[in-house]
Amino acid sequence: MMRTRPLKVALLGCGVVGSEVARIMTTHAADLAARIGAPVELAGVAVRRPDKVREGIAPELVTTDATALVKRGDIDVIIEVIGGIEPARTLITTAFEHGASVVSANKALLAQDGAALHAAAEEHGRDLYYEAAVAGAIPLIRPLRESLAGDKVNRVLGIVNGTTNFILDKMDSTGAGYQEALDEATALGYAEADPTADVEGFDAAAKAAILAGIAFHTRVRLDDVYREGMTEVTAADFASAKEMGCTIKLLAICERAADGGSVTARVHPAMIPLTHPLASVRGAYNAVFVESDASGQLMFYGPGAGGSPTASAVLGDLVAVCRNRLSGATGPGESAYAALPVSSMGEVVTRYHISLDVADKPGVLAQVATVFAEHGVSIDTVRQQGKDGEASLVVVTHRASDAALNGTVEALRKLDTVRGVASIMRVEGE
Repeated sequence: MMRTRPLKVALLGCGVVGSEVARIMTTHAADLAARIGAPVELAGVAVRRPDKVREGIAPELVTTDATALVKRGDIDVIIEVIGGIEPARTLITTAFEHGASVVSANKALLAQDGAALHAAAEEHGRDLYYEAAVAGAIPLIRPLRESLAGDKVNRVLGIVNGTTNFILDKMDSTGAGYQEALDEATALGYAEADPTADVEGFDAAAKAAILAGIAFHTRVRLDDVYREGMTEVTAADFASAKEMGCTIKLLAICERAADGGSVTARVHPAMIPLTHPLASVRGAYNAVFVESDASGQLMFYGPGAGGSPTASAVLGDLVAVCRNRLSGATGPGESAYAALPVSSMGEVVTRYHISLDVADKPGVLAQVATVFAEHGVSIDTVRQQGKDGEASLVVVTHRASDAALNGTVEALRKLDTVRGVASIMRVEGE
């Protein structure tokens, strides 16, 4: 039997995502009510620019006083889509204090202060849901948190930023340089005017922290995630990748150590074999590959950003939180019981592709191979091309630690025959 009194929802932020959330709440009101068991009512919208025309939103609902809105006491659910750390953090904790549950898309805040927010939600008996914080419309948080709750997740490997995937895909498919591909992404609206958060890996790192925390039942903060951007990736790197049967993606990688005693989380460009499912993810799409003991290999794929896809994830959380509200229950909170240590990047073991500029003369290869051997890094393949006294040497290693590889590279730089290190790239997905 449906309850006639509506559940009241307040919206913090009414930009691309917020306006789409409001639109769907209005146009799909009957369906949402049927799925929840009670109607939902948009009771207030907090914005910075109140004079802007917002189609479908009654002017009397609009306010610039977000604090007063979350303190009303009659609000059942707060939807936070303003982003950033403050005032979002204070508004969310204030909402809990005044009886509201929260649905958020704020990856940066959750990656930095997720533990404190979960603690505040638990203290006040309220829900904190954030499916939209990672990978847009792709159902990922809930499967990791609920569907795989009885399984042991060992690895999460994914493309979680559509802007960078569009740029790298364009470089791969057309031979364009980085700047040319970025300019096209900007013109098409995939990249912001300032793309730093995307191309330098900050966005993906925040998402990696959230995914690692949920997957491994361990608190992983943004500061724990190794981050490396993709602005130095070149057409030459793609040419080398193709010779190996690979392409290049900016990957978020969360792993449990082989002995199960620690975890790592990292974001960086990597070569990935064309046979791997992630290699075929094109354009601005996202995909996440999950490996677990019982389920084996699972892949989640779809649009990772944009107003409608992100709003879809927000509304999914809204339905779940409202159902909990009606039943007097709360959904799953933070699960950090494992409390595994987060290892440094130096302990990560993977393969490497190293391109060196060397002198074109006898004995160079032997010198380089000796340096690798002295640092305990085994060489898988090597390729050398030379002309007019200069040469390039491409070395692909077997699996080695990041610390061992860094020591090797420092020693290589000291060789008179090595003119420079053109590029170093990890090889993943094997």
